[in-house]
Amino acid sequence: MTQAFAILPGFIFALIIAGVSKYLESLMPIHLVGASVIALFIGMFINHFYQPSPILKDGLKFTSKKILKFAIILLGASLSIGTVLHIGKMSLVIMIFTLITCFGGGYVVGNLLGLNWKISNLISAGTGICGGSAIAAIAPVIDAEDSDIAYSMSATFIFDMVMIVLFPIFGKWLNMTDIAYGLWAGTAVNDTSSVVAAGYAFSEAAGDFATMVKLTRTLSIIPVVIIFAIINVRLKQKQNKVFEANKAEARAYILSIFPWFIFGFIFLALVNSFGFIPYGVSEFLKELSKFLMIAALAAIGLNTSFRQMRKSGSAPMVHGFIISLLVVVVAIIVEYAMGIV
Repeated sequence: MTQAFAILPGFIFALIIAGVSKYLESLMPIHLVGASVIALFIGMFINHFYQPSPILKDGLKFTSKKILKFAIILLGASLSIGTVLHIGKMSLVIMIFTLITCFGGGYVVGNLLGLNWKISNLISAGTGICGGSAIAAIAPVIDAEDSDIAYSMSATFIFDMVMIVLFPIFGKWLNMTDIAYGLWAGTAVNDTSSVVAAGYAFSEAAGDFATMVKLTRTLSIIPVVIIFAIINVRLKQKQNKVFEANKAEARAYILSIFPWFIFGFIFLALVNSFGFIPYGVSEFLKELSKFLMIAALAAIGLNTSFRQMRKSGSAPMVHGFIISLLVVVVAIIVEYAMGIV
């Protein structure tokens, strides 16, 4: 009970920021900026002028770690394998190429820029899958620092804003059909709110199709998170050579660091795919997941300072720009190769 009271102030503070962020998002035309990004920046702005007091710290840590994982589990209830089958093979082919570009190109670019593998892959995941949701899902799996999460979110957010403006212009210049443009926007623009904004700026039909493609793309979180969980366990195992002599102790250590919340996420995704979760319940869990994720990002922002981010220099932003550009180009090239444009 004492621990619950210690957590409550910070948790409630994060929820208040989440509520304010949702309200600010609703004031913007076609949800130009997502509430998760707003919450992150509000938290960082507060941190810059006022360090969170000790009474808030336990709750903020709980929200940024535990609540974030719970939000990811609930996100599974809104995903459906049926969506992938509905959209068809053409979007999956482009997504495979863009994901290879993100993580393969991200690995090379990250090494050239001297970035640590965590922030490099968070930026790649945000660019290749679904912006903040992918970053939030992978961050606890690889034990990412709050500053890494904040920088990755910032990098993907900045280029999303550029894409919202430029995509409709280039789409019209290239005389793209609604389907072709929706496919391009759905596979190359990062965050869901940005996909919606860029899609409907072209046409209603393009916006509808771009949104469906984006939902299909979100499902790639499942295999990507599992892969990074395995990678992180292997790295932890190598770093803790003391366990090599004691296999029982090594197994206990691996079990303690394995991200078990992933199974909850996969379970809900499978249950929803088979139609066992009513649509109304699925929509409620999706909205609850999004709200809790916004609160978690508010807590991350409150624990992150601009000074910490400045220490990373401009390299993460350069990484984000290069990977975003590569994804945009690869997506359109594959569409032309498939004869869709």
